[in-house]
Amino acid sequence: MDVLDALLLGIIQGLTEFLPVSSSGHLELGKAILGDNSIPEESLLFTVVMHFATALSTIVIFRKDIIEIFKGIFKFQWNEETQFATKIAISMIPAAVIGLLFEEELEAFFGGNVMFVGFMLIVTAVLLWLADKAKNTEKPVSYSNAFVIGISQAIAMLPGISRSGATISTSVLLGNDKSKAARFSFLMVVPLILGKVAKDMLSGDLTLEGSNSTILIVGFIAAFVAGLVACQWMIKLVRKSKLTYFAVYCLIVGIIAIVVSNF
Repeated sequence: MDVLDALLLGIIQGLTEFLPVSSSGHLELGKAILGDNSIPEESLLFTVVMHFATALSTIVIFRKDIIEIFKGIFKFQWNEETQFATKIAISMIPAAVIGLLFEEELEAFFGGNVMFVGFMLIVTAVLLWLADKAKNTEKPVSYSNAFVIGISQAIAMLPGISRSGATISTSVLLGNDKSKAARFSFLMVVPLILGKVAKDMLSGDLTLEGSNSTILIVGFIAAFVAGLVACQWMIKLVRKSKLTYFAVYCLIVGIIAIVVSNF
């Protein structure tokens, strides 16, 4: 992978993190198209760095919300902000458990398995189609909803399953308001990604030693900037547009990926 490849992959990550089309899946497809021959661990390092960049862009976009949540927590009262933070914590449990118990198995999926990504994109398409058929309500995200949405986030650790698509779809199918579902979906991943990066760096599972720092920096900046633009755009788009358009896109890309992988 050279600098130009890192730039392109960073842009792909930034643009697709907030689209319900699987950023990790597009990263794997992008690396396969560009001929990336990284071993799974190195490929995963690049993927984690890209996700870290978009997590930071999420923090920037939702900085006011995050500040209000912390202010509410520090009042040491059972207020709206504290309840929201508790729901975020509950949503993290499934992904944290799966990540700890099946970390090596998950790493194996990040090695350019184009056919697998294709099938998972088709699964994403089905989820989005089902969510589009669900009636929108004004229901807020409940504690039980938060856990179920967390399960969908854990499943979305697989490349090709859109995290935002899975979590927003699950939330909508549970009867939650689309605006509330989008906000919860974008915020619930931030502590999970930051925790994952911190754990891997402290444990030595992910290290910068032997990696090309220039490539990582270029990819990080590209993903961060693209994420800033895409996040603001998608907040409006998810609220107003139908998820069927994204379902059709995922279906087409998934089929193409499966067909191409057989040649």
